[in-house]
Amino acid sequence: MKILVTGGAGFIGSNFIHFLLGPKSPHPDDYEILNLDKLTYAGNLENVADLSSNRGYQFVQGDICDGQLVETLLESGVEAIVNFAAESHVDRSLYEPDLFIKTNVAGVQVLLHAALRHKIKRFIQVSTDEVYGSLPPGGPEFSEDTHLAPNSPYSASKAAADLLVRSYFKTYGFPAVITRCSNNYGPCQFPEKLIPLLITNAMEDKPLPIYGDGLNIRDWIHVEDHCRAVQAILEKGREGEIYNIGGDGERTNLEITERVLTLLGKPKSLIRFVADRPGHDRRYAIDFSKLKRDLGWSPLYRLEEGLEKTVRWYLDHEEWWRRIKSGAYRD
Repeated sequence: MKILVTGGAGFIGSNFIHFLLGPKSPHPDDYEILNLDKLTYAGNLENVADLSSNRGYQFVQGDICDGQLVETLLESGVEAIVNFAAESHVDRSLYEPDLFIKTNVAGVQVLLHAALRHKIKRFIQVSTDEVYGSLPPGGPEFSEDTHLAPNSPYSASKAAADLLVRSYFKTYGFPAVITRCSNNYGPCQFPEKLIPLLITNAMEDKPLPIYGDGLNIRDWIHVEDHCRAVQAILEKGREGEIYNIGGDGERTNLEITERVLTLLGKPKSLIRFVADRPGHDRRYAIDFSKLKRDLGWSPLYRLEEGLEKTVRWYLDHEEWWRRIKSGAYRD
């Protein structure tokens, strides 16, 4: 299967490509990957540098909003598209929402239009649990039937894209599937996101900024478990379906922070509570029973194990994240 992976130089996309082509894939020789990435600030060729000699891998720098480029790539025999390309940082969406609408909505429309013309066999729209909005503590988890109630420009742009994808399935019988995953963590995550920010700041003995009271709850999933889920959905998921992907790892932001400090042997005095961001969702929690029932998927990583492994990765790859924080990776 020849797959166009968009956003494949970013955090989750690069991990997904490594997973498909690596030793943990059930059949890595069955995939040919075409990686399309615009290389914005969050895209990093160092994440996929080791794949340059792989005969089943090709990188193309470009934008999913470029219809002519997308058409040209699909003419090369692409059979499936897995769309990771997105502006994804909530904080940035508060100040530059137009960028999120352009990539996350208009870009998805470009992909859908081209994929329909070329009769692509499978289209995976990688979305987020944030489209569901916020849950009260102790309430039921998000299911695939939870109504959409996004609370940030980022999550609103992803919800809009999901509705576009759904419309193509309903109108044209387009072979699309939507995935909605909880918060990812793991290797190669850009250090503006919570867990790598905590790790790298603590390693430098810098303050660890925590929004509000630190009691916002997220369900954390190791990126490798997410990749396993997307592969299962790519191969066996039913067209037109939505699949929630969760890590069974609900924790408050403060609990995550304290665990990182413990793993690094750093004091809690590094914690700094800062003003909460506007529209900050209180809790996310994922019911992934549909995915477990239909495709036999469950997360393999316990949060404690995955977090310890992630801290070790950042300790072992200090040059990688220091180049990002200094901006040298873009030279």
